[in-house]
Amino acid sequence: MISGILFISLVVFLLMSLPIGISLGMSSLVTIAAASPISMETFVQSMMQGLNSFPLMAVPLFTFAGEVMGKGGISKRLINVASVFTGRFTGGLGIVTIVTSLFFAAIAGTGSAAVAAIGLIMIPTMVQHGYDKGYSSALVATAGTVGVIIPPSVCMVVYAVAAGASISGLFMAGIVPGFLIGIGLIIYSVIYSKKHGYKGDSRRYTFKEVGKIILDAIPGLMIPVIILGGIYGGIFTPTEAAAVAGVYGVIIGLFVYKEIKLSDLVYLVYRSVLMCAPVLIIIGISTGFGRILTISQVPATIANAILSLTSSKLLVLLLINILLLIVGTFMETNAAIIILTPILLPIVTLLGVNPVHFGIIVVMNLSIGFITPPLGANLFMASQVGEISFDRLVKKIWPWIGVMIILLLLITYIPQISLALPKALGVM
Repeated sequence: MISGILFISLVVFLLMSLPIGISLGMSSLVTIAAASPISMETFVQSMMQGLNSFPLMAVPLFTFAGEVMGKGGISKRLINVASVFTGRFTGGLGIVTIVTSLFFAAIAGTGSAAVAAIGLIMIPTMVQHGYDKGYSSALVATAGTVGVIIPPSVCMVVYAVAAGASISGLFMAGIVPGFLIGIGLIIYSVIYSKKHGYKGDSRRYTFKEVGKIILDAIPGLMIPVIILGGIYGGIFTPTEAAAVAGVYGVIIGLFVYKEIKLSDLVYLVYRSVLMCAPVLIIIGISTGFGRILTISQVPATIANAILSLTSSKLLVLLLINILLLIVGTFMETNAAIIILTPILLPIVTLLGVNPVHFGIIVVMNLSIGFITPPLGANLFMASQVGEISFDRLVKKIWPWIGVMIILLLLITYIPQISLALPKALGVM
């Protein structure tokens, strides 16, 4: 009865187009009023406990760092470096976009930021060189999904809090899958470009120009080295690394590249607050929502239902992937992580799936939701940046979604892709 009231009211509020955080809170209040699974005091305490987490401080800090780096001229310099080494190949501009997205992912930690920062430069450039606008926009949107997989990743921080997993282990586990996704996207881009005659950039660089471009980009390229090197060198925690990244980004933007002014920092802080405040509200309310789920034994019921269908790890993971892909099309990513992790993690751990590996599976599934209609955040961003209708972009995104699903299955069923590096470095 409790779970029925909770989920039916949640669906009703979502159908009323209320924000996901408000819908979660309202459905929780309706359930408390109707069935009293917990008291209001307990619900509020659960919300506060969900937010009273040192690792969660990394969310606003990485958000601010990504904003500073996106506005500070780093993306333009990363594109220049990628152009030097990959721009001349078939479909070279597509390769440049994907490679730059990999580097930017290791700086910003979010997907939409990469789409905006890189798309503003690369989509018009690709169109000028004869690339189809729909293809170019879809490529940028898909490449932006890597932002939540390669560390530092805000989504991984949220999963670590929900699952009680190691943030350092998750960060390191995301590196190889992130690069595998990049390689998969490049392969598809090259095949498509050969078929449609998309050539590379014909510009030839002198050794002097190459040296100047690389030297100019070094301050930006040092950011992931500082973040990851500091974490795994034991110099600072992932949360402290987020603060270091923000300070370093400010220094680079103000004094090295000089593309932001001191007065811009107020606006960048404001932007960061607007971006991360809804996430933190959702996390707090989702924790209270999850407390009601636990009290009503919904996780155990769902676990028993799934395991009653099959005890095969392969089939259970397939069912979970399908569920997560569907959820990712309509639910905010961090809310989905907070709600579903306590439900699904006990199921997979019973079957011997490592929690860190499962975290990569969850994050990658939900990252595909960024490019899946009707609510793909990266699609909307690419539509705006590329000045292309959403309907036209949707028609071009399906092959990219297919490539991402193939890569998802590889990462799901070959756990060594995610676990080999963190095990080798002893961070698990």
